[in-house]
Amino acid sequence: MQTRTSRTSPLFKLFAGGLFAVAATLAGHDALSDTPAAPREVTPTGPGFAGVYGVVPPDQAESLSSPDAIKSAALSGAPTRVWEALEHGEKIECLDCIATVAPLLYNNNAKTREIAAWWLRRRVFGVFGDGEVYSQTIQRLQADPNPVYRADAAYALGEFFATPGIAACAQAIKVDTDAGVRAAAASALGRLNDDGAGALAQALADSDPGVALASLASISRINSFSGMSNIAALTGNANASVRQRAVEVLDALDVSESVDVVAAAAKNDTAASVRAAACHALGTFGVATSGDASAMAVLQDLANKDADTFVRDQAQIALQRL
Repeated sequence: MQTRTSRTSPLFKLFAGGLFAVAATLAGHDALSDTPAAPREVTPTGPGFAGVYGVVPPDQAESLSSPDAIKSAALSGAPTRVWEALEHGEKIECLDCIATVAPLLYNNNAKTREIAAWWLRRRVFGVFGDGEVYSQTIQRLQADPNPVYRADAAYALGEFFATPGIAACAQAIKVDTDAGVRAAAASALGRLNDDGAGALAQALADSDPGVALASLASISRINSFSGMSNIAALTGNANASVRQRAVEVLDALDVSESVDVVAAAAKNDTAASVRAAACHALGTFGVATSGDASAMAVLQDLANKDADTFVRDQAQIALQRL
């Protein structure tokens, strides 16, 4: 018969002593690992550069641009130098700098033009008063003989985010003889979140594809647009890129009432890219197409017979979404 080991027996004492030694070792290890390290300085203290940045090397620390640095960078025209100086000078009030930065609105580098407008629109004084940069930009859009500068002015008005630019860009869409200017004005209205009292709808019917595409891009980003029938009409445009983009905008805006014209584009368009976009749109419209036997028949036919693999795939996916 087995008997339990007595707590006072030598065997028990040996066993208990071993457990105690192991536990003590583990406890010592845990105590060592849990000992907090010396506090690490997070916020530098003291005066001067080290007081703000601590041990950061001077060439890695950001610093505000001085007025002289802004003017020097603007005069140099060097893109990265301009971008850095203006970004670090966002809140620097420097009236003398405005006349130096303003010409960058017409720089040959698009990013430089954009950041120049970004910096200028943050000025409290010297930009938006009568005869100052903003009104000069409107006048340049209206009257500069060089269409490149007129287009740059339109883009700048979009970046200024000020209401008077809406009417100026809408007017440019209606009357400017240069397609590049009209396209720039249409793009600017998108930045200004406004349809220009029907100007974007007018731009859709422009004879130049670039203007129509710019208008479609803006329509897809503004809060409201009422001329959906004008977009649907572009599914019959001579330019395949315009047709495709029109279908994509109808899709993005979920204009389900355009199901018939989109189904026709899916069935009849000669460009596979347009047919594929139309299939995707029909799947997005969903409920509308599920009750439309003709649209479903088009998708089923395309899924089985279209010469383009991607179109067949899009049609099959659209059918699964109905």
